[in-house]
Amino acid sequence: MAFMCQKDSFLKELTSSVRSCVPAVLHMETNGKKKKIEGFEVILEDTILFPEGGGQPDDFGTINGLPVLRVTRKGGDAVHFVESPLEVGVSVDLRVDWARRFDHMQQHSGQHLVTALADSMYGFKTTSWDLGKQRSSIELDTPSVSAEQLRDLELAVNTKIREHVPVEVHVYEADDPELAQFRSRGLPDDHVGPVRIIDIKAVDANMCCGTHVSNLSQLQAIKIFGAEKGKKNKTNILFLAGNRVLQYCERSYTNERALNALVKVGPEEQVEAVDRLQKQAKLLQKSNTILLRDLAVLTAKSCREEASRSGMFSMHRKEGDNEFMNIIANELSSEGVLVFLSVGDEKAAGLFLLAGPQQAVQELGPKVAEVLEGKGAGKGPKFQGKANKMSRRAEAEVLVRDYVAAQRQPEA
Repeated sequence: MAFMCQKDSFLKELTSSVRSCVPAVLHMETNGKKKKIEGFEVILEDTILFPEGGGQPDDFGTINGLPVLRVTRKGGDAVHFVESPLEVGVSVDLRVDWARRFDHMQQHSGQHLVTALADSMYGFKTTSWDLGKQRSSIELDTPSVSAEQLRDLELAVNTKIREHVPVEVHVYEADDPELAQFRSRGLPDDHVGPVRIIDIKAVDANMCCGTHVSNLSQLQAIKIFGAEKGKKNKTNILFLAGNRVLQYCERSYTNERALNALVKVGPEEQVEAVDRLQKQAKLLQKSNTILLRDLAVLTAKSCREEASRSGMFSMHRKEGDNEFMNIIANELSSEGVLVFLSVGDEKAAGLFLLAGPQQAVQELGPKVAEVLEGKGAGKGPKFQGKANKMSRRAEAEVLVRDYVAAQRQPEA
C-alpha cells in the first residue's frame, strides 16, 4: 500500500487506529554502544511515519505521545517500534518529527535532481546513494569527475531550483506496462501494492518509495563539495541540500570567527597564518627533541655513580617520550643497574620503561604493568608499555626497590 506519508509528505499529524501490537525486541546502537530494548511492534491502519527504504532513513515521531524508536516495512505494512503496548482497535494520534522529515525530503529530492542531471549532461549513471547524518553522497558509475564538470553540474542543479520546477507523484499498478519507461533499479522482492513515480517535470521520472518536496524551489540550494574515489572504478560526489547548506554556512562562519581570534588575522590570511604556525611548531618540536636527548644523556651521566652503588635508578618526568627513556636506559642498564623510568601526567596516563638485567626485567615487567593498570611487552633486557594510572607509580617503584634490595642481600 501507499502510506499517507507517501501520499502527502507535508502532513505532520494523523489520526489512525491500531491493527496489531505484539511484543518484540529492538537492537540499537547509540554512541557506538549496542543495546537491546524490549517493546512492541505496532501496525496501524495508516501512518505518516515513513519506514526506511529507497536509501532514506525512517522517520522519528510519536504515537499517542509514545516515542517511535524505529519504523520498518514488512511487505505492505509499516511496523512501528514503541516501548509500551497499544490496545488493538483504539484510535491513536501520530506526529512526525518534522525537522528530520523535511531534511530527508530535501536530501532525497536533491539526490534525484543531481542524479538526473549527471546522467543527462555526462552520461554518469547513479549506482547507489547514501543519505548521511551530515552530508549525503551519490555513487556514479564513472572512474572520475573533473572539477569543471562538478562546477557545471552544481550550476545546472541550482538553475533548476530557481526555475521553480514542480515535483509530482504518480501511482501505477505494479503490472502497468507504462512503468517500463521510467528509471528504476527494480522493486524489492517483498513489494506489495502500487508503484510510485516521482516526476520532476521535464527533468526526471523514476520509481521511488521515499518522501519528497512538491517543488524544486523548496530545496533552496544544493552545494556539491567534491568527488572522491569510490569502489570498483566508481566515483562518489558529496552534496548538501536545503537547510543543511545554511547550517554548514553557520558552522563555517563560527569556525572562521574562532580562527580569527586564534591567529589574529582575517579570513583571507588564515591559511597562510596556520601554515606559518605549523612550520614554527615543527622547528620547536625539533629543538625540544634535541634538548630532551641532551638532557637524557646528562641525566644518565650525572646519576651513573649513584645508580651503580644502589643497583637501581628511578625517575619520572612529565615531559618526555620513549626515546628519552631509552637513552637513559641504554646509558645505565649496561652497568647492571635496574632502571625504572616513566613519562606523562602524574595524575593520568603515561609511558613506562623497565631496563636492566634480563631476569629481573622479565620478572618485574608484568607486575609493574599490573600495578600501573596498563599493558606492556618486553624482550631481553627491556620491558615497556603504557600506564593508565600514573598516580600509582610510587607503588610500582616500591615493588622494584624491594626486588633490588632482596637481590643485594648477602647470603647467610
